[in-house]
Amino acid sequence: MAGRWPDARVRDLDETMTKETLEDLSQHYKESVPADLREAKAFDWYLDEVYDDPRIARNAHQRVADMFDYYGTEYDEDAGVVEYLMASDDPLHDGENTFYGREVHESIHEFVNKVKSGARGLGPEKRIKLLLGPVGSGKSHFDWMVRRYFEDYTMHDEGRMYTFRWTNLCDIVRDQDPADDTVVSPMNQDPVVLLPQEQRDRVLERLNAELDAPYTIRNEQSLDPASEFYMDRLLAHYDDDLKAVLDNHVEIVRLVASENKRQCIETFEPKDKKNQDETELTGDVNYSKIAIYGESDPRAFDYSGAFCNANRGLFSGEELLKLQREFLYDFLHASQEQTIKPKNNPRIDIDQVIVGRTNMPEYRDKKGDEKMEAFNDRTKRIDFPYVLEYSEEAEIYRKMLRNADVPDMHIEPHAMEMAGLFGVLTRITEPNGENVTLVQKAKAYNGEIDETDDVDVKKLREEGERTADIAEGMDGVSARFIGDEIAEAIMDATHRDRGYLSPLSVFTHFERNLENHGSIPEENVDRYHRYLELVREEYKERAIEDVRHALAYDVDEIQRQGEKYMDHVMAYIDDATVTDELTGREQEPDETFLRSVEEKLEIPSDRKDDFRQEVSNWVSRRAREGEGFDPQDNDRLRRALERKLWEDKKHNINFSALVSANELDDDERSAWVDALIEQGYSREGAQEVLEFAGAEVAKSELEG
Repeated sequence: MAGRWPDARVRDLDETMTKETLEDLSQHYKESVPADLREAKAFDWYLDEVYDDPRIARNAHQRVADMFDYYGTEYDEDAGVVEYLMASDDPLHDGENTFYGREVHESIHEFVNKVKSGARGLGPEKRIKLLLGPVGSGKSHFDWMVRRYFEDYTMHDEGRMYTFRWTNLCDIVRDQDPADDTVVSPMNQDPVVLLPQEQRDRVLERLNAELDAPYTIRNEQSLDPASEFYMDRLLAHYDDDLKAVLDNHVEIVRLVASENKRQCIETFEPKDKKNQDETELTGDVNYSKIAIYGESDPRAFDYSGAFCNANRGLFSGEELLKLQREFLYDFLHASQEQTIKPKNNPRIDIDQVIVGRTNMPEYRDKKGDEKMEAFNDRTKRIDFPYVLEYSEEAEIYRKMLRNADVPDMHIEPHAMEMAGLFGVLTRITEPNGENVTLVQKAKAYNGEIDETDDVDVKKLREEGERTADIAEGMDGVSARFIGDEIAEAIMDATHRDRGYLSPLSVFTHFERNLENHGSIPEENVDRYHRYLELVREEYKERAIEDVRHALAYDVDEIQRQGEKYMDHVMAYIDDATVTDELTGREQEPDETFLRSVEEKLEIPSDRKDDFRQEVSNWVSRRAREGEGFDPQDNDRLRRALERKLWEDKKHNINFSALVSANELDDDERSAWVDALIEQGYSREGAQEVLEFAGAEVAKSELEG
């Protein structure tokens, strides 16, 4: 597919577009935030709300699970997976962050299934969701997307959640610091935890009776230590009158997830091994409060650890396995027990979806470590491989160009696909059998399988999984490397005042930089150069095909030859005769003619009957639908006829002249260039591919 992205500086604004005033912007902002964002409500109000909408009291896994469905789903029958539109369409960012490739959507499907299983209490809620993949496979970006959508989801009524704050504490708690007269729930807990367990269960029983969801709402959390302290003091003051405590000292407030505020979302990045401190996860003593409350007082604890900040939402651990083994033990309690145990403070219940990310080297190091058995047992590994369909890989590069300020540059046909093909070749395993080459395997993964091809894609995938180190697609060249080289090729073309990007220029940059890229192991360089030559060969065939189409294309002749082919096919299938066009006599089907067409698709003689039956069925089906015969509508037959026509005509074409601008008639060359432009080429790109294909055909003719 060709494309052109205009310079962002010269994009025309819609004439109907009006200037946004400050008043307009302010109104738009006001409409974008929840109406009750700044309001404080009574506990009675919260009870009424949660009775009306029990989903308000969901736990983190349940809310995240519902979030994926909220933005829409589609079922991919071929892959057998649910595609979540937040990943496949990215409605929140106008498609800027869409994910491509069957493998990635399978990974996302698996991730969501584990979250949904956790929502039902089936076990994964007590496990770390470990995203494993090579660099640049999209796992970090997916994690980022989940956090962005969770923020947005909690802004909507469908995703709303609430927490509470203590008020007027100094009226009752005599040693309370006046600065702490109002204290927000340190863990942003759901207000339902303010109810003692027995009374809470009665409320939850009523909620579940009204709940229309595949899960049950549960909550057996204890109040955080500071809140428990306040509750005890206040209940003692009011003679255990819970209503008086909640009416006089509790306000319900809307809770919106925000990574920037470290509220319900936390991203944890490991520090240097020598500086790793568990308090980064669990929180630490607030030294400014020790002088006021004393060291053992729960009010002197600072709930600023990553697990504390992530409560009610998402914990994201970047490069998790780079943490020291001892440091990872905190994750055991956090995942399995759903508690944390800070120093100098009682245990704290947590409610969050814990997501970890790691690259392949760290995973390999920890995988065989017997001392990591307990941690490994508490993780659910989700593989995030590279994309293995090169047409989908090409879409990643197109997305990159759409999201950037790209110079006025025409992307020539096959440029993105051939770049993608190179990437895929480095990621898939070599097929064991002799019947399928590496390039054929890549084409099979890309869906380029004809009915008569003796290729079993399912078996190829199974074989790939068996022979791969961890899984197919878990190593190779990243889309990031290829995207960088495409960017370099674009800038190089700009400096040379070339308005087009061709596959040949992309290949040149690949070849130059394979050995200089830090992510490519030295032992792989020679193999990758060999793969690049395979891609060059594939492009050569496609370029020749395009030029063949331009030079030899004759609609009327293809129609005539197609009709002749079908007449002879029908006679062959029916064991009948055909009328000779010249003599008018009845004769047997011309097997030589039939094979001259079929051989252009490399259909062996033992598969000819299958192909002939295939096209016969196609013609019959069209006839039943009231459609006439047109070989242009059957891609395989059209290609075969074009190639035959090319073989018939090519001896009259001076291919050597295509390479030299001085040896061709200007009108003739211009006509061929125009024919290539109709296929998506720029004028300069058409001239390049014409010369390239001409040189290759001339060389093969000489060698032949």
